[in-house]
Amino acid sequence: MLFREVIGQEEVKRKFLLEVKENRIPHAQLLCGPEGVGKLPLAIAYARYLLCPNRTEEDACGVCPSCVKINKLAHPDLHFVFPIVKKKNSSKDVVCDDYIKEWRNFVLNNPYFNLNHWLKELDAENAQAIIYSKESDEILRKLSLKSSEGGYKVMIIWLPEKMHETCANKLLKLLEEPPTQTVFLLVSENPDMMLSTILSRTQRVNVRHITEEKISEVLKTSYGLTDQDAQITAHLANGNYIRAMETIHLNEENKLFFELFVSLMRLSYQRKIREMKAWSEQLAGMGRERQKSFLEYAQRMIRENFILNFHRKEMSYMNREEMNFSARFAPFVNERNAIQIMEELSLAQQHIEQNVNAKMVFFDFSLKMIVLLKQ
Repeated sequence: MLFREVIGQEEVKRKFLLEVKENRIPHAQLLCGPEGVGKLPLAIAYARYLLCPNRTEEDACGVCPSCVKINKLAHPDLHFVFPIVKKKNSSKDVVCDDYIKEWRNFVLNNPYFNLNHWLKELDAENAQAIIYSKESDEILRKLSLKSSEGGYKVMIIWLPEKMHETCANKLLKLLEEPPTQTVFLLVSENPDMMLSTILSRTQRVNVRHITEEKISEVLKTSYGLTDQDAQITAHLANGNYIRAMETIHLNEENKLFFELFVSLMRLSYQRKIREMKAWSEQLAGMGRERQKSFLEYAQRMIRENFILNFHRKEMSYMNREEMNFSARFAPFVNERNAIQIMEELSLAQQHIEQNVNAKMVFFDFSLKMIVLLKQ
């Protein structure tokens, strides 16, 4: 990625360029923001700029030997850490380098992705991805080596909130006494889940939603959408480029989540206990990361339905299928039950993260919906 290839985020780009120009590059920066806003593309573009010996005032040159290596994400002074799962039928500890080939291909194919997309690439099934404790030794080993090309060494950590506690504590020591000319770029969606001591040793960079105009512009140039279709899709994306791409490609997972949500609401309203139990078992058969994603989707749908009652179309971020269902369903989500439903969904998500029996979690939630929908 070059800076010019990152969608929007002009303010963050200017900040990074100014840091290099004034030679005041922080040794550790934490790029925070919601999904789909381009945090990882920004980190890669910044790393390329730092490592490029022929950079201009606005971007890396893109053609020098350093840039050619980064085109393949194979620069010896650029390192990646990311959540992984243990390989099937293997008892040995795994590190990110065991998956580096898959990671490079995946990121190069499309740098705008989320954890579920990466887990699907890994065929993770029920496993929850983490950054294992052994990774801290690998980080220390790599950064203790001299720079291959005599410049900076850059360590990009994608989703540091997924670090094992042991790994996080060792990283803290590195952040306190970093090797010379080493830059850490932590890319996080949930910084509150990280150690407060790590947060205090990093410079926070807030990456905000991409503007509708920028998303619309890219959709027209990259996918050939008409002005109207691009504007509608950009509005539904709500600053999230991943959601915009999923809308274009009719993402199968979102369609499944929509069908599961509609099914639960109808079954709960009709008090069909046996069918609700089967619904719970269907969800329990999915991987835990997908279960958490469904619960996030359900929270979004509850929020959108509640807002729909205020008849403000510009505040609605649902596709046509979701809107058709919500036109009839929205009155059932009101000031008497909206907060309680959201709390129950949040609690269910917490239980899934804690490895509580998924059948019990989803069946319990579906039973509570019987009562909540009647309020």
